[in-house]
Amino acid sequence: MKVDYIIVGLGLAGLAFVEELIAAKKSFLVFEDDSQTSSLVAGGVYNPVILKRFTPVWNGKEQLEVAIPFYQRLEKKLHIKIDEKFVIKKSFKSIEDQNNWFTALDKPKLVDYLDPKLDTKSYKGVIADFSFGNVKETGRIDTKKLVESYRAYLKERGFIRFENFEHQELNIDEESLKYKDINASKIVFCEGFGIKQNPYFNYLPLNEAKGELLTIYAPELNIDFLLKSTLFVLPLGDNLYKVGATFNWTDKTSNPSEEGKQELVEKLKKVINVPYTIVDQTAGIRPTVAGRRPLVGMHPKYTQLIVLNGLGTRGVMIAPTIAKNLFHHLENDEELDSEININRF
Repeated sequence: MKVDYIIVGLGLAGLAFVEELIAAKKSFLVFEDDSQTSSLVAGGVYNPVILKRFTPVWNGKEQLEVAIPFYQRLEKKLHIKIDEKFVIKKSFKSIEDQNNWFTALDKPKLVDYLDPKLDTKSYKGVIADFSFGNVKETGRIDTKKLVESYRAYLKERGFIRFENFEHQELNIDEESLKYKDINASKIVFCEGFGIKQNPYFNYLPLNEAKGELLTIYAPELNIDFLLKSTLFVLPLGDNLYKVGATFNWTDKTSNPSEEGKQELVEKLKKVINVPYTIVDQTAGIRPTVAGRRPLVGMHPKYTQLIVLNGLGTRGVMIAPTIAKNLFHHLENDEELDSEININRF
């Protein structure tokens, strides 16, 4: 079997790159072993504002201009609904918090997203003593539905193998590479934190941050916006809400933990004051990089080997842009963004 590309891993990064290959009529085969779950359990929220500091997300406006049409095309292609628009309401904890919001309104990159008028309404069940700030142009991609639907789409067409990729079986020569029964020109590794087991790219400084989420049933809450406080409360419909998230830098498993649950329960006490029932708990490992810039580019010795990784917590925003940049870098000699290029290490 001969293909232009082998793709290892089909989370958001791999999916976005595959879309570039399909658009360019390139042949490919994907390997996916379900070992990485960050895209499946992610909150999927897109928001161009870092609400902890009221600062703009890196290239947030430009990323959204690519990402929103990208997901709209996928909705049509897969006949699914995955993009839910909503307002994010930031719950202020003090007058100083409010003042920082108004200061941020003067930043040119934030003026389109922050509402200058505070929301002074009270919402049943929500603890907020100092009003809310509304963030516009935000929403959520249902990443679990997207990835599962896309995998089914590829399976139906014979473009994906659900098996572990064995790096030791890879043979590389000057012009191409061979993996078992497959000859390919290039291979793109989109393995998430699985890159730690990749002998070609395990030198890269990828950190693993475990994140845990709860799904709760709270019939008395009845909010239709994403509430951002010490954690987020995201409405899913039918009185269900996703609550998250934790950051754990020591636990490298994808298993939900009692410690993670208790941390979220304790924080939630400061955010809502209505009864709820926990109906689900999920966990995943976020591949993150110091400086919050992805890891993208070619191996320093074997240029047929490429990495596309380290999307972090804002993968839904970043993935379409960097996948496009990487594809045109490989195929059309377009310069790779220096902030994501792995040659910075």
